[in-house]
Amino acid sequence: MKVVVVGAGIAGLVAAWELARHGEIDVTVLEAERRPGGVIVTEQVQGFVVEGGPDGFLAGEPELPELATELGIGDHVVSQQARGTAVWTGKALEPIEEGRAAQLLGIEASGAEVKAGFRSFANGMSEPVAALAQRLAGTLHFAQGAAGLVRAGSRWHVAITGGSSHDADGIVLALPAFAAGRLLESVGVTHARVLAEVVYVASITVSLAYRADQIGNRLDGAGFVVDPNLVGAQHAAPLQLRACTYASQKFAGRAPAGHALLRAYLAPGDGDPAKAAHTLLAQILKTRGEPLWSRTFYWNRGLPRYRARHAEHVADVRHRLSRLPPLAIAGAGYDGAGVSACVRSGREAARLIARAMAR
Repeated sequence: MKVVVVGAGIAGLVAAWELARHGEIDVTVLEAERRPGGVIVTEQVQGFVVEGGPDGFLAGEPELPELATELGIGDHVVSQQARGTAVWTGKALEPIEEGRAAQLLGIEASGAEVKAGFRSFANGMSEPVAALAQRLAGTLHFAQGAAGLVRAGSRWHVAITGGSSHDADGIVLALPAFAAGRLLESVGVTHARVLAEVVYVASITVSLAYRADQIGNRLDGAGFVVDPNLVGAQHAAPLQLRACTYASQKFAGRAPAGHALLRAYLAPGDGDPAKAAHTLLAQILKTRGEPLWSRTFYWNRGLPRYRARHAEHVADVRHRLSRLPPLAIAGAGYDGAGVSACVRSGREAARLIARAMAR
């Protein structure tokens, strides 16, 4: 029996990993990009560990440590070392509850969960992605997006961008909700268009490297958020700062000794994000001189934001899918935007497919 997983973000990779452990299932993973991981991106730059997407996961969530153990990298999980968050009022950095800071950043977690801190991986969040990709070598096909989906009796026919195709007994769509919705509508899943209502918020992150002696202010805690009343009002620059993580303090090993790595989150706008981030951080943290280097990541469709009755709509779509040959959806657009939620979503989709195919 063959299953095609469309999408090689963390949810799709986990779904494929879960399915591959069923010896009787042949798994193929299709990814439109030329790398796995989706929004999880880690780069090694001159001894710095630079995160382009999520930099960690809630310490109380078991999904990633369990996955890491399965992949043989359980000892690579690291805990947050610097704690505490401030808010920039426009005049000063003032302490704020971490739970409140998470709310301002749109992180869906309770105060207790946030107080437990965050965890990551010694070499960055791409470690489990790389480990999964290595174990799934031979099943991963890059630069191959799904152009169409057709029901063929009790099976599926997946058309691939460029003209090739795959036939499968089961499908996992580990795609953003808007992309999955289009494919589902094409096979007659009524109300699948509601998935397009999931809004993916655009964002820009800029990592900037400095010598420690270039930072005028003391870096207390793990970073700061900007008072939301200031965004759109305080700064004249089109690109506006939302938050900053002291990456080299939050987790060990993110910067060489005697250096600091800052990660700025900006609202989309016109201009040079790296220049804007440096200028704004110079005002707040009193940085001196130019950064040693900077790296900008653009996310035109970043984290999803759910609207009212989201869970109800997703449950309705899944109910309709249960009437078709084995087909499941997984990812940040459905069951939670965090990395742990995506791991959980991928596993559940794979198990659903495995159960359906065993009947």
